[in-house]
Amino acid sequence: MAKDPMTPQTPAQGILLNRDYGDAKQYEVVCECGDSGHSHNVWVEADDHNVTVTVYTTAKSQWWSKSRWSTIWTLLTKGYVKFEADIIMNSQQALNYSNVLASAVRDVESFRTQHKEKSAVTKLAEQGDCL
Repeated sequence: MAKDPMTPQTPAQGILLNRDYGDAKQYEVVCECGDSGHSHNVWVEADDHNVTVTVYTTAKSQWWSKSRWSTIWTLLTKGYVKFEADIIMNSQQALNYSNVLASAVRDVESFRTQHKEKSAVTKLAEQGDCL
């Protein structure tokens, strides 16, 4: 059986950690094509109940394919205009992306658990129930 030569990289190609707040991490995932308009912002956040992963991107319209009036009419009649955003990742970047997401989820869950434990101890100490 041949060993898979691909392993997640550190630092991860194509994935930039922009902010680390402990209970939240924000990454920028860049497109293989190099166009900054295709990059995605990924937030991994922990609250009191769960961990969420949110992906943001700025979609741009193909304004030349429709007239301005057609876009306005669609907005008036449907209440929205559809746009599409995409990102191209090579196999190494896709592997890095999945590894970074898994790692970030573990990190923010761990932070949340430690924060809850510290808050419980602090609350007990404030109530005078602590020795």
